[in-house]
Amino acid sequence: MEESRPFMDQLAGATQQRGNPVVVGIDPRLGSLPDALTCNLDVSDPSRVAEAYRQFSYGIVDAVAQHVPAIKPQMAFFEQLGPAGMQALLDVIVHAQNQGLLVVLDGKRNDIGSTAEAYAQAYLGRRPHTVWGGDALTVSPYLGDDSLEPFVSACVKHAAGIFVLVKTSNPGGKTFQDLTASDKTIFEHVADVVERMASETVGTCGYGAVGAVAGATYPEQLGELRARMPHTWFLVPGFGAQGGGAADVAGAFDERGLGATINSSRGIIFAQRREPYSGRYSDAQWQEAAEAATLDMISALRAETRCSQLGNSAD
Repeated sequence: MEESRPFMDQLAGATQQRGNPVVVGIDPRLGSLPDALTCNLDVSDPSRVAEAYRQFSYGIVDAVAQHVPAIKPQMAFFEQLGPAGMQALLDVIVHAQNQGLLVVLDGKRNDIGSTAEAYAQAYLGRRPHTVWGGDALTVSPYLGDDSLEPFVSACVKHAAGIFVLVKTSNPGGKTFQDLTASDKTIFEHVADVVERMASETVGTCGYGAVGAVAGATYPEQLGELRARMPHTWFLVPGFGAQGGGAADVAGAFDERGLGATINSSRGIIFAQRREPYSGRYSDAQWQEAAEAATLDMISALRAETRCSQLGNSAD
């Protein structure tokens, strides 16, 4: 990747090169790992579990790297294992970037003042600029716009990006996000702040360093947010295992087929244990199943969204 370019320009370029907008979520869960990685595993030893997570994550990265522009490790699954898990996460970040992938760290971080600056300095920007070397980070907006500013500054300085939670895919998100204040929902207020920050950091692709998390499980609002946020790149969770389909995310894309990255985690990484792949692949063929699920997702998106304009093939 051309690390001196703004992150969203890098993401747009990788999306066009791969011909699709898929990001594969790396969410290692002990109970769902292939048997080959858990047989005789001492689950009471965090270092052994961390090694299984590392091997699994490497295997997923290797299976999908030639097909997709990015991966999204869910940091919580690594953090729960303590220092060994965090070392495994760092190794996965390095391995993915060495394979030519962008890495979006899903940590939903934020705080105020110097603490927000510390988070930004920890995660945003490839090594040697930061310890973790992330290309992008998910961020919570609920401490206000001043809490986002340190992240934006780090993004501009280190060619990184953030994705701010705007309209999340979980059913309970509406508890706060759909409340109305001053004739707008809370998520619309957040969307307007994010769009302002995105418009102030626009790259050549037309999108700024500040993106938005907007779920596939709310397709109507997704389309409305695209119109409301013309300079904001969307990270769209909720595809696959959470119920969202290709048609549900169609409204996230601009007329070029850009502007959105669609995430699938469980539906890809544990595909060998899900229909229709469980009937075609054994548990030992988990990498082949993950690759097949990735290619099927790409095909579905190309058939039902504007991302069909991105290229002539998925490879």
